Formats: sequence, C-alpha cells, structure tokens
Amino acid sequence: MGERTTLSVHRCRFVDFTPSSITALAFPPLPLPSIKGKKKAVAVDGIPKFGPLIVGHANGNVEISEWTGSTESVEAPQAWVVRKTLSGVNPSKVDSLAITLKYPDELPKDDIPSLADLRLFTTGGGSQLTEWDMINGTIRRSLLSNGGSIWSIAANPASTILAMGCEDGSIHLLSLEYDTLQHLRRLDRSKSRILSLAWGPPLPRWKGGRTLNGGEDGDSSDEDEDEWQDSWIVAGCSDSSLRKWDVSSGRVLNRMGTDKIRGERTLVWTVAVLGDGVIISGDSLGMVKFWDSQTCTQLQSFEAHGADVLCLAIGSDGTSVYTSGIDQKVTQFSRIESSSSKGNSTLPYPANWVRTASKRMHSHDVRGLSIWPPYAPFPSSHQLPFPTNVAPLLVSGGLDMSIVVAPAALPQNSTAHIFNPLMTSVIATFEDAYHRRIAYTSGAHGTVGLHLAKRARLVLSTGDTSLAVWRLPEKPVLEEESPFAMPGEAPGWNKVLEMSLRVKTNLVASAISDDGHWLAVSDTFEVKLFWLQTDSSGGDLKPKRVRNFQTLLQGDHPNTPTHCGASALTFSPDSSKLVVASTAAVVLVLELVSDPTSARVLRRFDQHRNRGLMIEGRVLTGRRRDNNDDDPATDASDAKSAQVDPQPRYTTHAEAVPATITRMATSPDGQWLATTDDHMRTHIFNLDAVQHHTTLPSFPQRAHALAFAPSSPSLLILGFANNTLELYDVEARQFPPWSRALCTALPKRFTNLHDAILGVTLAPVAPAAPDDVDKNGGNGKDVLALFWGATWLCKVEFAAPVGWGGFEKKRRRRGSRGVDHGAERDWNAVHNFKLVTQYRQILLADFLSPGELVVVERPLTDVLVNLPPAYYRPKYGAS
Repeated sequence: MGERTTLSVHRCRFVDFTPSSITALAFPPLPLPSIKGKKKAVAVDGIPKFGPLIVGHANGNVEISEWTGSTESVEAPQAWVVRKTLSGVNPSKVDSLAITLKYPDELPKDDIPSLADLRLFTTGGGSQLTEWDMINGTIRRSLLSNGGSIWSIAANPASTILAMGCEDGSIHLLSLEYDTLQHLRRLDRSKSRILSLAWGPPLPRWKGGRTLNGGEDGDSSDEDEDEWQDSWIVAGCSDSSLRKWDVSSGRVLNRMGTDKIRGERTLVWTVAVLGDGVIISGDSLGMVKFWDSQTCTQLQSFEAHGADVLCLAIGSDGTSVYTSGIDQKVTQFSRIESSSSKGNSTLPYPANWVRTASKRMHSHDVRGLSIWPPYAPFPSSHQLPFPTNVAPLLVSGGLDMSIVVAPAALPQNSTAHIFNPLMTSVIATFEDAYHRRIAYTSGAHGTVGLHLAKRARLVLSTGDTSLAVWRLPEKPVLEEESPFAMPGEAPGWNKVLEMSLRVKTNLVASAISDDGHWLAVSDTFEVKLFWLQTDSSGGDLKPKRVRNFQTLLQGDHPNTPTHCGASALTFSPDSSKLVVASTAAVVLVLELVSDPTSARVLRRFDQHRNRGLMIEGRVLTGRRRDNNDDDPATDASDAKSAQVDPQPRYTTHAEAVPATITRMATSPDGQWLATTDDHMRTHIFNLDAVQHHTTLPSFPQRAHALAFAPSSPSLLILGFANNTLELYDVEARQFPPWSRALCTALPKRFTNLHDAILGVTLAPVAPAAPDDVDKNGGNGKDVLALFWGATWLCKVEFAAPVGWGGFEKKRRRRGSRGVDHGAERDWNAVHNFKLVTQYRQILLADFLSPGELVVVERPLTDVLVNLPPAYYRPKYGAS
C-alpha cells in the first residue's frame, strides 16, 4: 500500500471563468438584551456559536455562508462555507444590505438567530428596496423609495425600523413590525445625498413613556411592557458634512463639517455609532474621525488611509474600530484609558483612541467589513456578554473576489490564552496573527460550476448569463508517463461552443451529458434543454433547443406553474435520462427519447418537500408510512422515536420547511441516484425501478461532495464541509462496518486543511477479464478516491491500513526511537492520504478515463488582470 500513482493530467488554464466581486458583508444581529438588565454584563468563557455570513456580490447574487465548526470545539479551519445562493435578477447588483430580526421579542436572549428568524434587505443603486426570502431563495417583496436612488440603508438596533438614505437628501423610515414592510415617515430633507446611515444608542423606556429610571421598579412590572426607543440617527452626506436627526420630531439637530481640499466636496462614505454615543466616520480624504454626539464637535482625527475610507466595523466589545477602503489597508483603532484622564471627571469621554495596527490583506479595493460577534450600540450596562477566551473574527471583502478572515483580539488581551478559531496560528491578535483567504466557488450554493463530458471529452463552464464548451485533445502517447505529482499542461484544446442566454436571473445550474449530445441549463425560473450537433467541417457544436421542455416540466410541477427553475441538474451515465431538481424541491426523472426535440417525465419525487422536525438546525424525518405523508401526527411520533435532547428548539412561524436541493450524483451503472439538500437530508432513488429507495440519517454537516464508486456502484461517498467523510452502502442500506475505521481516524493533516472539500472523483475501472472477479465480494474497499478543494488534491485508498494520522516527520522520529510498534502502519496511512498542493485555484478535478485526469485551474493572478489597476501612491526616496 502507499504506492506511487502515475496519471496523465490535463492541466487546463484556458477556462475564462471570472467570479463576481464582493460589494457588501454583514452578520445577523443578536437578540435584544433585556431592558431590565441593570446589572452590567459580565464576560463569560466557553464555546461560542457563530452566525451565518451574508455576502453581496456585484452581479446581484447574495451568498449565505455557514460556520463549519461543531458545538464541541472552538476551532474550525474551514471557517465559513457557502450554504445557499440567492440568485439576483439580471442585470442587477448589490450595493448595500441590512439584516434584521423577524420577531425580536420571541428570540431567546442567549441564542443565535437562524435563517428563519431573519429578514434580509438589499439595494442595487436604483430606487427599489428588495426583501429576500432566505429559506426559499427568492425575492419576497420590493418597495420603491419615493426619494430617488437609495444610497444607504440601516436598521435600528430593535429591528423595528429600516432607514433609507436617498438621492434627494431625504431619509425614509420603513416599519418592520409584525413582519411587514411599509412607509412610516420621512425625516427633514437635506441638500445632499445620504451616503451612509447609523442609528444612535436606543433608550430603555416603558410603553407608557417613562424611562427605566423614572421612579418605578422595573422588576415589579411585566416583561412585555418594556421596549427600546430610538433617540437619533446620523448620516454621512456628500457635501463634506455629517448630520444628526431627531427620530421623534424628524428635525435636523446639528451639522458636523469635515475637511476639504481645494474646494472639493468630501464624501462621507461610512459612519457608525458606539454605545456611549461617540460617532465614527470615514470619508473620501482617507480620514477617520471621532465625534461627540452631544455637542457635535470633533474629538479626534486620523489620516489613516491614502484614499477613500469605504467601510468600517466596530469590535465586539466596542473598544476597537476597523476601517478600510481603496488603499487595501485594514487599520485598527483601540480605545486606551489613561490613568491621568480617569481621575478627571470633567472630561465627557476620558478614553482616547489610538491607531494600533495596519495590515494589507487585499490586492484591490475593500468594500465590506464585518465582525463576529457583532456589536450593537446599546448602553454599556446592557451589552451582551461574549466569551473572553475566543478571538473575534474580522471578515473583509472587495474587488479581488475573495473573503479574508482574520482573528481580531486586542493587544491588551494577549496576556491570557485566547483561542484562534481559524487555527492559522497560536497568536490571536489582529496585528500578529495570520489571516486566511476563503476561496471562491464556481457554482451556486457552493457547488462546482464546471462539468465534464467524459466520452465526448468536453468541458462545460457556466457564467452569470452565458456558457462555454471546450474540447480536450486526445491523450498523448508518451514514452514515460509523468507521475501524479508532476502534471503537464495539455495543448490542443479549442472552444467549440459559446452561448449568451436570455434569462430573468443569473444561472443557477447546468449539466452536459456524457456523450456530449445534451446540454441543460437553468436559472431560478426556467430550465432550458439543448440538443448538440457537431459540425462536420470545423468540429464546433450547434445547439438546438427543445422548445416544449418548459411546458413539459410545468405539467408535473405542484402548484407553481410559473416557477419551474432548477437548483441542480444531472444526466445519467448512458445519457438516456435527465434528473431535474427544481427550485421547489421536486425531483423529476425524465427520459430523453431518440427524437432530439422532445422528452417525457418518468416519475416525480417529493421526498425533499416532506415536512420534518427541525431541532438545532437539523431535520428529523423518522419513519414514514408513504412517500408523501405530511400528517402532523406522524411528525410528532417520529420525533419521539428519534430520542432527541430534551427541550429542543423548534422552527416557529412556518408550517413546512422549504428545502433547496444542492447536489446530485448518479452511480456509474445508472441504477442509483443520490440527492441532498440544505437541511442535511440525503435521499437515494432507484433509477431502474424509478422509485424512492431509502433515506440517509441527517449528518451534523451538509454534504459538499457526492459520488458513487465505479468498482462498487452501490457505495456512496460523502464529503462534508469540515473535511470529514462518510461511506454508505446503498444496496445494503447501511454504513459498511469496515468504513468506520477509516471515517473515524482521518489524519488531522487532512481534516485541518483550510479549504473545504469541493468534490470527489473516483478512478474509473478498466475493463477486466471474465475470470477477474472481486475477491472481496464487491464490498468497495478497493476504491481509489481523489478528494479536492480549491488549493489541494488528496488521494485516498479505502483498503489502506488506517493510522491515527499526523505529519510524516513525527512518524519518522517515533519510528527511529523504536517505541512505536505500529510505525509501519502509520507510514502507510501518511502515504495513503497523499496531498498535492501546487494547483491554484482548482475549479474542477475529474477522471476522464483510466489513468487520465483533468484539472481545471483559474489562478487568481489571471482573474485580477482584468480588474482596474489597484491604488498605488509612490513615495519619494522609497526603494
């Protein structure tokens, strides 16, 4: 075991896929603190929970990423991975976004809100505000601003009002109470654009109008009789000023003027407010300023950046501020309380702000900054407690398309041991810790947007509204095969098809048949099927669309005649069937008849639409009487039989749990189909009998890779976002006993890789002699799997001996001392999990034939060359 594998590798860098730049970042707000919390919050230690990360893109898409860590450990090397993609209307963009709580009074004070508890609002430079349904992945409602283009949006800390800054200089307030969206009022208009908005600290008041300190004891009253009342709102304007409005009267209270150069107007791009009322602003001169909200005078000013400050974020405890913008630097400011100022009670703000660190983590403009845990401008007595032994995480993104995550512990906290959740280093302070880049994905929902037609030797690449197909050359005859670790670049490729499609939203799913005759592509609303013919003269492909295909799907689609897009598509290995996973979580199996102008539906499966019990974000399906059983009584009995923890958290305000089918896989013999959704439910279907076969248990993580083994077509391999594996025997309906040792003893060098698993490909089986049979009885142990992520490939042999895992140097050292009698077994395990890390960035890795591998790369340098030049200011005398 541990033999060296030689492969002919097609190293393809000709695919011109370009990801969309990042324009906005945000974490969801935490539940409101109790208004009766007179006692100051005390920091706690323990394992914190991490909320979802919402990312807005320049192409209009919104990505929802989830934390890959478990509840038993603080550390998660893979950080956040994409769970779901909200496909934007074409053409559109996301300029700013805001997240609010749907029912803030009903959430537990110490819990992290789920997607069902949140509301998402985005703007794209026009006069329309869009609210998204993050569960169904569609637009829920839209509203006109009545004030021209929307430049900024911000929600109040109580999640009851959304403010919009408009082109005409007005601020419009929208009511969000009781899950509504309607105009509430308009504040006094100014003579400039409202470029940025921030709400001041709310005041605790009774609904009767008295403050909390107004005379009655809050502990003797009903908890439902208190509320947070908004005091004021501040805006950054386009006329070199900031303005402060009183929310109750709508009047402008004061105006704060910023610096000017040569009479030009200074643009205040970003503004934020601390819990003590200090206002922070960043403008087009690169200045970061701190203001007194009571007197509206400047407290401190820093020339922190060489160009526009576009975004800022406040640290979790309010003692740090992070700013960034066009000059690519992320600057940290820390609050320092001097001993001399503590004794001077005449100073309204005894603390000073100091610039403590600056790092360049991006190659181009930074458009978004956000930090977890998020900060809310509540008074210091009502701040929520956070673990002090875990470093906060700062997330940034911009034109270079990649999200960068960095630990953001303060220098004064370095004396105590602080965990770094990213596992990039032991150090967790912002200045000294290593940051890491989260790789982008080529498809929606974190999937792979490239597909390989093996028999036709075609590569399909899908963009926002277009697709392209390349033909690969035949395998060259070489005197000596190059080893797996030494790939060469294959010449002779040529583009045979390029299409621009007329779609309502950005493309979500695509697939190409193995023989290269069929091509399917879909947006949120429509699936298009094409028959591909090869031109005899030049070898190009000529598509012919199946015109009645959408009508065919609508006839078998339940209750949604105008909403029949697909979230996933796949063809059977023999190219005779097409499987469509619709956006309504319906699986349709279609037979592609010999006539290239038609198809017919064989069966519709609704298993992913069945209602289940949601507990801690997971779905318990239990036993079903039939495939379409939606009886609530059945759900209750299933929950009891599952033996879950007491006092589970149930999903509220929703009778059913909509799902998005993200990935599908078919077995090499065409018998089995595996589908998985974003609720961690995996179903197996028998395509020969065209019926549902079984349901897999719900795993703690969502499956990121699905594949069947060619040597054992009933063996399903599942790879998860935290780089763990599971093997399942579909035919026997069980997890093979021999696979337990492999899945529970994965090397840490594999599970701690910073880039999550994107796919798995299995080595095809060469035609065998009639008397060459599987001596293991087809148990699947003789499988060679190639797992891959954005920056790595890993070869795994399931029949290899399993060791405890680790690095090669440790094994050599232990073996030389003669104390490890199992060193030979561990040595084989190291060679089994063979890593190759010289590819950047991998978009697709798949076997084309036995001994022939295709690796499609898209280096970041090739992507950045198409961007505008980055900001650069030469310094006189600098070498």
